[in-house]
Amino acid sequence: MEKPRRLFGTNGIRKIVNRELTPEFAAKIGEAIGSFFRQGNILIGYDGRKSNIMLVNAVTSGLLSTGCKVYDGGMAPTPCIQYAVGNHKMDGGVMVTASHNPPEYNGIKVMWNDGVEITSRQEREIEDLFFKERIRLASWECIKQRFSLLGLLDEYRESIKRHINVAEIRKRHYHIVVDAGNGVASLVIPYLARDLGCKVTTINGDIDGTFPGRMPEPRPENLGSLAATITAIGADIGVAFDGDADRSIFVDDEGKVQWGDRSFALIEEDFLMMNQGETIVTPVSSSQVVKDIAEKYEGRLVWTKVGSIIVSHTMKRLKAKLGGEENGGVFYGPHQPVRDGAMSTALILSIMAKADETLSELFEALPRYYLVKDKVVCPTEQKINVFKTLNEEVNHLNPERIDGVKLWFPDNSSILIRPSGTEPIYRFYAEAKTKEKAVKLVKEYKEKLQHLISPREK
Repeated sequence: MEKPRRLFGTNGIRKIVNRELTPEFAAKIGEAIGSFFRQGNILIGYDGRKSNIMLVNAVTSGLLSTGCKVYDGGMAPTPCIQYAVGNHKMDGGVMVTASHNPPEYNGIKVMWNDGVEITSRQEREIEDLFFKERIRLASWECIKQRFSLLGLLDEYRESIKRHINVAEIRKRHYHIVVDAGNGVASLVIPYLARDLGCKVTTINGDIDGTFPGRMPEPRPENLGSLAATITAIGADIGVAFDGDADRSIFVDDEGKVQWGDRSFALIEEDFLMMNQGETIVTPVSSSQVVKDIAEKYEGRLVWTKVGSIIVSHTMKRLKAKLGGEENGGVFYGPHQPVRDGAMSTALILSIMAKADETLSELFEALPRYYLVKDKVVCPTEQKINVFKTLNEEVNHLNPERIDGVKLWFPDNSSILIRPSGTEPIYRFYAEAKTKEKAVKLVKEYKEKLQHLISPREK
């Protein structure tokens, strides 16, 4: 049986521009998306990548050809477009972005009428229309127009402010350093911070699709300039964003970069203090600290497979109000159940103001774990057999099998071993109370996995 062809990955379609993602491809996928929505009202937006106007126009042409009415939301963060889809009662939305990928990439995300990205089943419907050429082109008199939808950035900013105590934050006069990463965060975050009474210093603030300041993924190793700026000017907080501003990584007042599940743990703790027993949704790759906080406040913790779309749809299904990822994604349901870097920033400022503590003090109060990541090459054709054998060997340890294998140990250390969905590798995420134990866990299970991989294929 022929394996089904796929366009969508774990988070939309992403390809290299003018190699795989051409205007012709974009127009055709626009036709498939338009056919899926059956002449609906579609909002389209885009981030700051160099190829975006070319691709937006191509996707728009495809949508219009099927009889859709297209509303142009302009350049904006992904969560801004997602909010606008629901707020303006659109039938769906399209965002042209490659999020945190390198500059040669671009991509296409498709949203349902609530702004949440469509399900895997709906993605397959669009792929079926694309590959089997079941496009529903409209007759000439049914072709509609493209309209500009103005004011979305202001609406989005105001919607965030409704979920926090603005007056309480304004009293603190925080100094925040915003690393926009040459992306669309600069269209919202500095203005939001000023609305909240903050003094704002911006770095990498010019929107530039070549990302000259740093690569678009905010990782500790490329946030040195942000950390140095904070300590040099005595700022209270720093925050860095990816290309489309749905993820945020925080740096405290001492210039220490804090990984995403620790900032999520601060938000989780504040949320559960006011909503004891509520459901928290997070991928199995998240830190033990998220589990510790949930147990402390009797929260119901629901683990998921890795992937922001999975978190969003799990939250929708369970009517959960909070979700988070270790990569800096926070999903605040009362606003919208999607990753939202601006909402995360407002929540962290609110927590600081409420506690009247520095960000470093708040992070210091969290349980401390050390995380070590690694990977090993495993040919794609061997992944299933290797996983099956690994499962058998660790079965006596009662593993969690939501996504790969996660082992929990009595000393609160753990290791997640999962095959990559996009590369011929297995990934390791080990966590422990000491760095030495985390390193030991990775070494032990990396060796174990290497023995399971056929030597001639390594």
